[in-house]
This record gives sequence, structure tokens and C-alpha cells, in this order.
Amino acid sequence: MLNSASELEFSNHESCEELSQLSSLELSSREKTSTCLVEKSGYPDSIYVMAANIFQGIRIERSPERVLIKYGNEPLPTSSESDDESFQRLSYELAFSALKYQDILESILIDSYIFPTTTIPNHLSSLIIVMLYDFQDRKFQPRLLSDNEDSVSEVQEVENLLNSFKTKLAASLARCRIKHDALSIYHILPETVRKQELRASTLPLYAWINTCKISPEDVYSNLRKKGYHKVKSVFHIDDKVFAVDKHCYDVLIFPSHLKNDLLSIDLFKDYKLILQDKSRSLAVHSVKALLNMDDDILMVNTGSWYTVAHMSILTNNNTSKIFVCGVESHAKDPDLKNLFTKMGCKNIEILRETFINIDSKDHRLQKVKVILLLPRCSGLGVSNPVEFILNEYEDTDLLKDFSQGGTSEDKIHVLAQQQYEQLTHAMKFTKAQAVVYCTCSVYPEENEAVVKKALEFQDHGIKVQPYRLSPPVLPLCSLKEIHLSTDKFFRMEPSDTTNGCFLSILTRERDPSETVSVKDVLARAAAKGLLDGIELGKSSKREKKKKKSKTSLPRASTNDYNGVQMKIAEFLNRETKANANRSETTKIPLPQKNTTLVGTSSQMKKPIKPATNPLVPTFMKNTSPYRPCERQTNFVRPRPEDKMVVLKPVEIVLPPVMLPFSSSLGSRPTQHCYCRWIAPKPLVPTCVPTPSMSRRGEKPKENLPSSQLRHPRPWL
Repeated sequence: MLNSASELEFSNHESCEELSQLSSLELSSREKTSTCLVEKSGYPDSIYVMAANIFQGIRIERSPERVLIKYGNEPLPTSSESDDESFQRLSYELAFSALKYQDILESILIDSYIFPTTTIPNHLSSLIIVMLYDFQDRKFQPRLLSDNEDSVSEVQEVENLLNSFKTKLAASLARCRIKHDALSIYHILPETVRKQELRASTLPLYAWINTCKISPEDVYSNLRKKGYHKVKSVFHIDDKVFAVDKHCYDVLIFPSHLKNDLLSIDLFKDYKLILQDKSRSLAVHSVKALLNMDDDILMVNTGSWYTVAHMSILTNNNTSKIFVCGVESHAKDPDLKNLFTKMGCKNIEILRETFINIDSKDHRLQKVKVILLLPRCSGLGVSNPVEFILNEYEDTDLLKDFSQGGTSEDKIHVLAQQQYEQLTHAMKFTKAQAVVYCTCSVYPEENEAVVKKALEFQDHGIKVQPYRLSPPVLPLCSLKEIHLSTDKFFRMEPSDTTNGCFLSILTRERDPSETVSVKDVLARAAAKGLLDGIELGKSSKREKKKKKSKTSLPRASTNDYNGVQMKIAEFLNRETKANANRSETTKIPLPQKNTTLVGTSSQMKKPIKPATNPLVPTFMKNTSPYRPCERQTNFVRPRPEDKMVVLKPVEIVLPPVMLPFSSSLGSRPTQHCYCRWIAPKPLVPTCVPTPSMSRRGEKPKENLPSSQLRHPRPWL
């Protein structure tokens, strides 16, 4: 017995020394990563209590035959401080750490004979596990308490118990380490968990700019005043720097160790910069790239309200409305309205129904063109699960999967089924033209498999075009990234720089039956009275160029243009009648917008009879007693300005035209004038035929309207 006692005492002494050396080594490692520069002194009592309650809900349950420590079901009373964000973060981190080491901590408690020799109430077992983890993390040193701190009786009771078993606990921890041949209990964790912790320690911070309140240039200027300077990359840099994300122009990147300093800056306090994971920014930017000015958006399972706010800010200059479904609690309405008001969001409408229960023909959603679907997923692509749960309001059960380094197949199957149901329901909204599907999972069962299955089994009976996969949006991705994405999916693997992300964009195919030619569009618009002469003239430039290269004009009976000509004739007829009622001097009704009096020599090679052109309405035929002169088309170039007639303008101002007239005074550049049609009689005094015109056998000015009938397209 003496030898056993001596061996135990030696073992305890050796264990304490090894534990001290191990703690020093761990502390040195933390100093190198700038995550902890001083020794831990413990947490306030209220944090232990809240962490114990969180652990109680997420702990790993044993089979009945393996249960050695019994946990109660009654939560401990918490203080009002539990709503504070920093308070919650510390509590969740402590509970998650205890969860990762639950097996080791339970074996230490049993090996040190705390269980079952002591009579501890079952409802305090979770508190013992949480406080034991912190006790060994402090190298079994006493906790430093502040004078103004409120104490909790349960915490004081458990702390006294652990202090009384201090030596035995240290010896049990050393034996556990030796048993697993591990340098520290950290190395006993699964490799996937260790990699996840390592990524979390180096993961940079992402923050998007609230452009409703401040411009990016002003943000850069304010940061420079705070000692920050802009660089191309912040990775592995310990200085006060920031960089602009390569995918999202309004997202900035900061080194992880600057978080406390950043939260104290007014930019973050005034909601001008918002910390959020990059995957959510990628999702909202993908939606923005698919929108028109007045398209509405439906957001499903948004998680953080910052995601909704970011979507609202990106569409601030549009007339879009953002619908958010699945918000059932009315208690948070004042807080949400207050948050959106502070951030400058105005186009958000909350729907109380869950997404699956919303009818695809809901009258409120008839203008929704893009649906953003952020389904619940395993989230194993996230490096820091505590931040993910707190920021995205995810279920705390995810911590159980993170502590084990993976998710069970049964749970993945359940999640994938829910994702498939939501995606297929989104595809039933016939007015929608695109669906953006985004997860933080690394499992293909939740990503590619869900999307491909939904596309394969989509309903082809509805009278809309089916969905198809679209490549990543060009503003978000470089051409190289789009080329590498052969399967049209956008992925980011978990790394030291980003969390994992999966993004898929589904768009409807274009209906081939809706494809129409330019001539059909112009004919429809002209028939409805939506186009004026200028627009029609612009749309016919190609026909004009074709006619220049031909020796003769096309025949008026060509079947290709009959349908278009009849519609345009009706349009001209209606417009001419309206002008005739407004004009007192006009006796011959002609097209309102026609301004070309005579065709150029390159366009008019041969005389054409006006009666053979079907483009001229029937009411225009035989309106003039004069026959147009055939030699008028032989003019080679414009003549001096003394032969150019400028008539009085009327209410309708017509486009500038060139009036070619012959003269013996040489040639000068033609001038533009504004004209209107007048009757052949009475004559305008300034419009007198010259001898040169008589010598050439040309008709007087009053014949010009009739000569216009020879133009192949009178509306130009």
C-alpha cells in the first residue's frame, strides 16, 4: 500500500509538472497566433450557468448500459445578461469546447473518483463538465473574481468541489494523455475537428459596406484615419490592414486578430460596416445580377437579418420589393423595424407563412422574378460554428455534429429531403424567372444531388419554360473561374481564407416561339401607334443600304413585306387623319412625319409610278392633278441656297432634311430646314420656278408633294 501511495504521489507530481509544461507550450502557441496574450482567469458565474444550459441541450447521450454520469433535465436560472451578444458568444464557445472534450472530461471525473463517490445533484452535472474544462484550461489555477461580480450559489458549490480534487484531477488528466500518447488533450480530438479549429484561428473577417449610409471611398478614408491601410491581400499579415474582396465589390477583408479593435470603430457601431460571412454576400450579389429595375425578390430561410438588409441595400435604387417568409414571431417586429430603420432599409415586407405553405399563385408575389433559397444545411463548410450559429440563428444541434467532425447519414438524408422539397416548391412559381440556391455544406448530397434531382423531376406540365443550370454570374466570378466551372456550379472549399460555400443558379429557358424579328416588332408597334416616323426611319436603314446597291427598286408586290406594309399603312392612315383635323391650310392629306421631299440620285435611278406602290394608302392615290416629272430624279447634286425653300414651321417640328434643287450658280453644301406640307394652291411667293427649272422641263413647287409618292417607303 505504501508503495502504491508513493507511486501515486510521484505520478501526481509528474503529471502536474507535465501539465504545467504542456500549458506553457499551448500558451506559447496562442501567443504566436495572437489569440491569447495573457493567462486565463476564468469566467463570471453567469457565463458558467448559461454554458451549462447550452451544453445540457447539445451533449452526446450514451446508451443506457454505458451511462456513468447522469444529467438532469432542469436548466439552471440565468441572469438578464444572457441577451448580450458578447455574453452569448463566450457562453457558446465554452459549451462547445466542453462538448468536444466530453468523453475525456467524463473519464477524468470518474478516474478521480468524483463520480460516484460524491453526492452531486444530477442537474449540476452539466455545470461540473463546463467548469472542469475551464479549470484544466487554466492549469488548475484559482479563478480571479472581481469585487462587483454577482455570485451564483451553484457555481460556488461546484468550484469548491473541483478545488478539493485538484491534485487527483491533474493526475487523471496526465494518465489520459499518456494513454492516448498525445502531447495534449487537443491532440486526442479527431483530425477533422483539429483542422476545423486551426482554420477558425486564421480565418479573416469579412464585412460589407452599407452603401445607403456611406460610400466605399469614405469607408477607406475613415479606416486610414484609424491607422488602417489598404493592401491587395490581408492573409498572414498581422498589421492593421484591409483589402477589397475579389468577388464582391462592397465587401472588405480584415485580419482575424483585429476583431475587437474593429467593433470599437464608429463604422461598425453606426451600421456602416457589417461583419458577416462571405457566402451570404455571394448569394445576394448573385440575385442582384439577375434583377431588372422593378422585379421583386422572395427570400427563404435567410437566417441573419443582415442578409435581408444587404439585399435591400443592393436594390435601393430600384423599385423592387423584398419578401421574407417564415418569420412567425411577432415579438421581434419592433426590433426588426428598428434595425432596418437604422440601416436605411425601406423595401422589406415580412410574410408570416412558412415557404412550403405559400401558394405559388399568391397575389402578393406576382412580381417576384428571383427566389433566394438558403436552406438549413449541415454547415460543415463553416470553420467557426459558434459564429455561424449566432450570426445566422441556426440550431445549436449543429454544434454536436461539429464536435464529432461530421454528420450522420440519417441526418444528411433528412436535410437533403427538406432542401429538395423547398427547391421544387420554388420552381413552381410560374412568374419567377430564376432561383438562387446556396448552402454552407461540403456534402454533395445537399448540393449537386439536390439541384440535379430537382431539375430532373421538375413539372413539365405547366405552361412555362423549364429551368436549367446557368453558369456563375460574370460580375462575381472571373472568366477563368467560369471556364473552370464546367458543371456550372460555384464552390468554395473550406480553407484558411474562406468558409465553404456552394452556389447554384437556375434560370428558365427562353421560349423559341416568342422570338420575333425586328420587322415584326416594328410592324406591331406601328399598328398600335407606338412608333413615330423617326424610329421607323432608324429601323429601316438596312433596307436603304440594300437598295443603294441595286439598279432597280424592289417591286411593290413582294410577298415578304405585305403584312408589314398593311399594318404600317393603317398606322399612317390614322395619323394623317388626326393631322388633317388640326391643319387649316393643308388640303392634301399626307403622312405626318414624312420629311423627305425628293430621293437622292443613289436611291432613285428609275422613275416609279406612285400608283404601283402598295405602301401608299389608298386615300393618297390620285390626290394631285399633276403628274410628277420623271427628270426630277436625275439631279446629281444640290444647288445653291437661293433655290432652297424654307417654309413656316407648324406645331409638329419635323427632323432636318436636305432639299436638292438645281441652280446655275454652282454648288454649295446643302442646308437643313424644317418643313411642313402645304396645298398645291395657293402658291407661296418665295416658291417660284426658276428658268433653269423650266429649261429642264420640271414642274413647279406645288408638284413636289405628288413627287413624293415615288419614294418606295413614304414614312421614312
